[in-house]
Amino acid sequence: MKIEIEREEDGRWIAEVPDIPGVLAYGKIREEAIAKVEALALRVIADRIDHGENIPELDELFALSA
Repeated sequence: MKIEIEREEDGRWIAEVPDIPGVLAYGKIREEAIAKVEALALRVIADRIDHGENIPELDELFALSA
């Protein structure tokens, strides 16, 4: 899954997994935002599996976009 990350005007970092709507997280540093969004994405995927819902096709678990 692709992770998009950018820095906000206030200095915080925001990371998002576009393939899973609503999966985004903020962090004070880039690595914190990435770690938080990865953990959230995994929780959402696990919840979807538990409920028999579709999940995005996983060619790679996570990949950062440039």
